[in-house]
Amino acid sequence: MRAILTDIEGTTTRISSVRDILFPFARRRIVDFVRERHGDPEVTAIFEEVRRHEGDPSLSDAHVVACLLRWSDADQKVTPLKTLQGLIWAEGYARGDLRGHVYDDALASMRAWRARGLPLYVYSSGSIAAQKLLFRHAEAGDLTGLFSGFFDTTIGSKLAAPSYEAIAQSIGASARDILFLSDHLGELDAARTAGLATTWLDRDASPELSGGHPRVSTFADIRVE
Repeated sequence: MRAILTDIEGTTTRISSVRDILFPFARRRIVDFVRERHGDPEVTAIFEEVRRHEGDPSLSDAHVVACLLRWSDADQKVTPLKTLQGLIWAEGYARGDLRGHVYDDALASMRAWRARGLPLYVYSSGSIAAQKLLFRHAEAGDLTGLFSGFFDTTIGSKLAAPSYEAIAQSIGASARDILFLSDHLGELDAARTAGLATTWLDRDASPELSGGHPRVSTFADIRVE
């Protein structure tokens, strides 16, 4: 392997920390945040992106907010929502209301791989800004220095093979020389179709079949040759 690409939620980080803490925190702040930051270029850009996504440039601000709330409630992997969540989380991290969780085994392995000179990359449905916030404000300290790059849905869906092909091209490595780690079999299938090596992080010992992907319950079980 010449590089390791890892998912976040359920892989390096507890699903509950994202699902039960980060998402509700952002959901509660959406209406007040966009009102307080009305006219801010970042918020304006998000609103325009929602209008493009909906195919209606005349969509009112109220309808845009309603779209964002609907997407949040449905946990939609939509880029403008992810961008807005990242801004809200940045505020929460800056105030000390949020801390990023990283499994101890994930941190130990990533530090060991980095010490060996193996570059690490992140690919998550959360925005790149949100990814960096989680690792910068981790309970173990600032971990952003472990990573050589970050990817989000702006490069494509995590369930689509071309996304992983684009990541391999960006990294500058052959797909077969990149190991992708995830807790989601659909993502692993897409990565394998693109030619990447894969490993399923099944921390909950699911009875589900692995789909032919190597299966581990902890980073400590991953052997990178």
